[in-house]
Amino acid sequence: MTKTAAFQLRKAKVEDAESLARLIDIAGEGIPSWLWSMSAKDGESPLDVGIARASRTSGGFTFLNAIVAEREGDILGMALSYPIDDMPQDDPDSLPAPIAPFVELEAHSVGTWFVNALAVRTGQRGDGIGTALLREVVAMAEQAGYPALTIQVFGQNVDALRLYERFGFEICAQTPVRQHPCQPYYTGDVLVLRKRISKSLAA
Repeated sequence: MTKTAAFQLRKAKVEDAESLARLIDIAGEGIPSWLWSMSAKDGESPLDVGIARASRTSGGFTFLNAIVAEREGDILGMALSYPIDDMPQDDPDSLPAPIAPFVELEAHSVGTWFVNALAVRTGQRGDGIGTALLREVVAMAEQAGYPALTIQVFGQNVDALRLYERFGFEICAQTPVRQHPCQPYYTGDVLVLRKRISKSLAA
């Protein structure tokens, strides 16, 4: 059996914008590309919109908030995270149904280091990439002095839940999904998971 070459973690660069857009679409179960399609102008694809947003230097979805896992120049996965210090201003009821539960639950992430997205490319899973990315995010939160991390996930995404629970994340809030044609899960809840920062980073 051929041994898989090691991967490295690094801060994302603006040149990684296309990979970041593709990966956040994986993390968001296709909802991001659906939202981008509503902003696309003539001649633009949803991916074009996602790339432009990942290239920004402000907002939550920016390359400045991402770290990537790379092997021989190929980006395999990414984690997008940042602190949430203020209450969200958006009214969930005024937003598209697929994202309304996530915005509603952001209030439970105020004062924490928020993991907006974590994704590994299909075909690259099972190699410890997601674990390494999440471990690095925990270290970043600890270094920044935050007492806890939070992350949102569909309750039916059992693989993601398994990873987060192994890291010590626990459910702290939940709200039902809102059905919509692009919604990947039509039943169940969106969950907020919380992990308290400890002295040890061992998962």
